Amino acid sequence: MTDQMNPITEDDIANYLANTPDFFTRHAQLLAAVQLTSPHGNRAVSLQERQAEMLREKIKVLEHRLMEMMRNGNENAVTAERLNRWARNLLLVRSGRALPATIATEIRTQFMVPQVAIKVWDVDSRYGGEAFAEGVTDDAKTFASSLTQPYCGVNSGFEAVNWLEDAAMAMSVALVPLRDAGAAPASPAFGMLVLASPDPQRYQAGMGTDFLERIAELASAALSRLRNE
Repeated sequence: MTDQMNPITEDDIANYLANTPDFFTRHAQLLAAVQLTSPHGNRAVSLQERQAEMLREKIKVLEHRLMEMMRNGNENAVTAERLNRWARNLLLVRSGRALPATIATEIRTQFMVPQVAIKVWDVDSRYGGEAFAEGVTDDAKTFASSLTQPYCGVNSGFEAVNWLEDAAMAMSVALVPLRDAGAAPASPAFGMLVLASPDPQRYQAGMGTDFLERIAELASAALSRLRNE
């Protein structure tokens, strides 16, 4: 009566097998007799074959993860080498007047960015008439200072996009504020980098900005000589 009212369930069987590890030792013939459905068709396979299939699937998943880690590692190494070359070339610039153009050119070359522009303000008076220090409105300066981190996303008609050679081809942009070394994110900016691409997906909202922030730190440090001379 008790057995009829409380029939054995699949969970009972599973729990029994899990808690009786020597069951298949005492009933080894069942390992060959048990037939399971293969996930690769409707054919029946033995327990050992099904276990082998599961193991192969796990190995494939691990292989894919390993390949992804290796690919990411290679990409990071390439990016680090490009960043190193970019920083090295900035250190080789002797002329302060040539520095902003070098920063932009090297970003285009090293990181394959289609268009790059840079503006710097509050510079020493000897640089006040340079192209990189002209054509910046108060609104653009205020906007740059309002960015606590680089903006990445679609071109929504930002004034700074007009600093590019071909603003019409800027489908997605990264706007990178430049600040004094060690300055708080909310402190006034003294310049801004504009990176643009005709690919609307290259710079997307929500993408990581750590790399752009490193670029901003190095560029800001290099440009400090234009403000302190």
